[in-house]
Amino acid sequence: MTSTLRAVALAILLSLSATAQAQTYPDRPIRLIAPFPAGGLADVLARAVGDELSRSLGQPVIVENRTGAGGNIGAEAVARSAPDGYTLMMSSAGILTANQFLYASMPFDPEKDFAPVSNVADMPMMVVVNPKVEAKTLAELVALARANPNKLNFGSPGIGTTGHLGLAMFMHAAGIKLTHVPYRGAAPAITDLLAGQIDGVVDNPPTVLPHIESGKLRPLAVTAKTRMALLPDLPTAAQGGVANYEASSWFGVVAPAGTPQPIIDRLYKDIAAALRQPALHERFAKSGARLIGNTPAEFTQQIRQDRQTWGEIIRAADIKPQ
Repeated sequence: MTSTLRAVALAILLSLSATAQAQTYPDRPIRLIAPFPAGGLADVLARAVGDELSRSLGQPVIVENRTGAGGNIGAEAVARSAPDGYTLMMSSAGILTANQFLYASMPFDPEKDFAPVSNVADMPMMVVVNPKVEAKTLAELVALARANPNKLNFGSPGIGTTGHLGLAMFMHAAGIKLTHVPYRGAAPAITDLLAGQIDGVVDNPPTVLPHIESGKLRPLAVTAKTRMALLPDLPTAAQGGVANYEASSWFGVVAPAGTPQPIIDRLYKDIAAALRQPALHERFAKSGARLIGNTPAEFTQQIRQDRQTWGEIIRAADIKPQ
């Protein structure tokens, strides 16, 4: 048998094997890794999607929080897992598009080690401060920061997270210097913000809205082109005096590279069907999130485009790999 025939035969066997594997998938519990602490948006979305997949797939979907290094620890665990559809990740945008520019050493290749399944949700970000901060508007915050370089401390869920990048973009667009305080997830950052240990965050609406409604945090701007329906009186960053500042974050499901395409397609279809449910839309709309459910091909293209965009932003902001 020639090498060409052997290659064709191997390809056919692999295809048949993948098809057979997909036909019996799943026959045991699935692990869905949330690479950030419980209570953050990645965790909340993972549990909501996991519950729906448990029903549609007929197997438990167990959410496991593997935190640290801006999501890299959880992502490494997924990248090293068997590509059989039984280990998935609710990834942040930062893990797949920005961390490679922020970490001097990466334990995985974000471009080659994952198979995108579907973007689950996206949302704008918000500039929020503790009420003890003198600034009542975004313009006042910028003026305060310019008068006191590096004196204001802004937290984030960790290096490489969208909160970190949104903060970096804010400083670059406004021409100010704030001290970045990275945490191991959004929940501990918000805890310290509420306690006044830090001055502010640039974060997703779901993590800050309850505290805004209670009056414990003060919103200054939303980083989107238009205002939020939930907070119609809150100006956009551009309306607040910082032009060219728009930042959003997303979370999506990925599998290890090499996962059979029929399994990827099955997961995508079930996730997309779950995200079309009015109850889920209503639940997350109250948090400022927009459910998506795009195809694996569309999600792959989005990741590539965002990787290029964030790379340019990180270089422009002169953020050095750590």
